[in-house]
Amino acid sequence: MSARRHRVNVEDWRQAARRALPRLAYEYVDGAAGDEVCLASNLDDLRRLTLLPRTLLDIEKIDPSVEVLGRRWPVPMAVAPLGLTGLIRPGGDVLMARAAARSGWVHTLSTASNSRLEAVRQAARDVTPEAEQWMQLYVMHDRAVAEHIMRRARSAGFRVLVLTVDVPVGGNRERDLRNDFSLPFRPTLRMALDMARRPGWLWRLARGGAPNFANLSETEDAQASAQAQAVMLSRAMSRKLLWSDLQWLRRHWDGPLVVKGLLHPDDAARAVHEGFDGVVVSNHGGRQLDAAPSSIAMLPAIVDAVAGRVPVFVDGGFRRGADVLKALACGARAVFVGRAPLYGLAAGGEAGAAAVMALLQAELVQAMILAGVSRAEAVTAELLGPRRGS
Repeated sequence: MSARRHRVNVEDWRQAARRALPRLAYEYVDGAAGDEVCLASNLDDLRRLTLLPRTLLDIEKIDPSVEVLGRRWPVPMAVAPLGLTGLIRPGGDVLMARAAARSGWVHTLSTASNSRLEAVRQAARDVTPEAEQWMQLYVMHDRAVAEHIMRRARSAGFRVLVLTVDVPVGGNRERDLRNDFSLPFRPTLRMALDMARRPGWLWRLARGGAPNFANLSETEDAQASAQAQAVMLSRAMSRKLLWSDLQWLRRHWDGPLVVKGLLHPDDAARAVHEGFDGVVVSNHGGRQLDAAPSSIAMLPAIVDAVAGRVPVFVDGGFRRGADVLKALACGARAVFVGRAPLYGLAAGGEAGAAAVMALLQAELVQAMILAGVSRAEAVTAELLGPRRGS
């Protein structure tokens, strides 16, 4: 029996990723800010939620699909924006887009991607012309970068723009600091020795080349400056991005606009008032403010603040299909998943990412059956049981 068949959950894929990647790459994916308390709370608070099953109901047919901004998603899950996937696998953005298209998941491409957005869009369309992709946007000090990304993304066929607002400065990611992680690579002897112990990863990197932030320059033959690359790696974005800048965004993007990185209910209510079409409850996977609460803890209050006017999404700590069902019961329309498919990409490339997506989808359907839920859109807070003790 192959090793892959023994990977029965996301944690198994996480351990496979640890074995496949050198330390600096694995800890870039797996790490978070500070003492990583926020990262742990994302996981722990989801575990403390319980589901209270109902029995003797008609669950012969299970429908996990949901309606999102005028489109029908086969499952209430999407790939979160993932930066620097080229460090995990050369062409990682293309591979992830193809895996998502094969799996029926919406794929969200990060501004910090390492493949040209046009190539990523085409890769998904080559799998299925109906593949839906969203474009995530960071706004740097030079707003011309954001403007040409929006223009190119709309032209390429990305349907929704996701504005990330929780990175006015990069989080204190101490694992990266200890690993001397920077772009361009400046390998230390310790780093080089560690990389040499992962010959498969090193061979792929040698063939594909060191990753760079390919979408910072407007044209393919132009190179972004070293300063722009460093700013993107540190996630030090504009500190002057204000609610009033929605007017600027609307001048350059005429499609649906979602804001990502909200934790305060008042901010969510303000986002709806200002005209955003959706909100993502997120603490950036614990990679920004370590003292922030978990996303799932803040989800119900934000759902109440939004009051059904726009869809509410959530990310942070989702490693099980039952976790997704818990989020739906708390009022989320769908869940964005980041680290889990990255573990699959690291350990198995496109097929590995698709395997993780299939695993989470199968777990969700199983959890729906066991909980007595036939339709994802019918899930309410009545499904939630008592919290487990700490």
